Amino acid sequence: MSDNYDVIIIGAGSVGTPAAHAMAKAGLKVLVIDCFASSGQGSNKAAIGGVRATHSDPAKIRLCLRSLEIFKAMKEKYGHDIEWETGGYCFVAYRQEDEQAFKELLRVQKSYGLHIDWYDAEELLQIVPSLNPEGLRGGTYSPEDGCCSTLLASHAFFVEARRAGAVFHFKETLTAIRTQNGRVIGVQTDKGEYGAPVVVNAAGGWAKQVGAMLGLEHPVMPDSHEAGITEPVARFLKPMLVDIRPGPGSANYYFYQLNTGQVVFCITPNPNIWGYDCRETSAFLPMIARRMVNLVPCLTNIRVRRTWRGLYPMTPDGAPLVGWAREVTGYLMAIGMCGQGFMIGPGLGELLARMICQSQISADDQIILDGLNPYRAFKEMEKLK
Repeated sequence: MSDNYDVIIIGAGSVGTPAAHAMAKAGLKVLVIDCFASSGQGSNKAAIGGVRATHSDPAKIRLCLRSLEIFKAMKEKYGHDIEWETGGYCFVAYRQEDEQAFKELLRVQKSYGLHIDWYDAEELLQIVPSLNPEGLRGGTYSPEDGCCSTLLASHAFFVEARRAGAVFHFKETLTAIRTQNGRVIGVQTDKGEYGAPVVVNAAGGWAKQVGAMLGLEHPVMPDSHEAGITEPVARFLKPMLVDIRPGPGSANYYFYQLNTGQVVFCITPNPNIWGYDCRETSAFLPMIARRMVNLVPCLTNIRVRRTWRGLYPMTPDGAPLVGWAREVTGYLMAIGMCGQGFMIGPGLGELLARMICQSQISADDQIILDGLNPYRAFKEMEKLK
């Protein structure tokens, strides 16, 4: 082996880069391998930048509460302006079943420390005056959630990971994970061999191919989602708006306004669009435009600047797979983020570092690991996925 490390991370994206930062800070000798030219060039750059702890899954709530702390402190602690803004998330309800579901989830969310409440229509219109009042029943609003630039955040984690001692190899393709007597001993790439007792799969939409190198069948499938951005206009919208009503071709949609004035938007396709095709479509914009204008009528005359597509690495129940492999010692999975890797990544990176350093695993850590166990029985999709 040409070089030896404590841990090798496959993927310099939403999970791999903050994980490299956390591990290097913990004193580990870290190598990150990515086939792209720089960090965040896979699915990370396609994310629209929302960060919320407003989930219904206890594991995600815990991880994202920590991620929020990390994002919010990035400028003060490290000097990186990632354009963080605490604008909140607002889940709107125009149907009785949505109102009932949101109110039921409040009990779970508040029990884990989320500052979130239900607001009737009149109250919600004080928070988001631009909402269509016709048929509005109300919604939940969590003011401590927010958003930031995915590109600036990815670069910040990359810079700080390198400063802490992590090594990044870009434009390098993994070809094999080397094992001996059932244990990981390193990896082979198209450019060399590297030794390590731990390999972390943080390969996002390509996690399945990495697992196959060890004969493992990871239930992770890439699902293509489309997003877009408008021209800048005067600020009129503070929180991320999420409408979970299904429509023709889509399960839900969400959007928010950057502090520079542009509106960024995304839709969840229904049925799923499986595969790696990231070409823009002609169907996306008419589909989401109608829904957005119906929800916020003042969007009618805003012009769209561009659209793009990215990959959501989906699992059967919409929750990540995090944990050590039973079949091969030293292989750690951090995969299947289901399009939420950007918001989960910083908190998860610290947990992965604790797992590798064999630090004290807290009760909260154990709840996360139990909930995201790769060998769990998959049940229904999370309600706020």
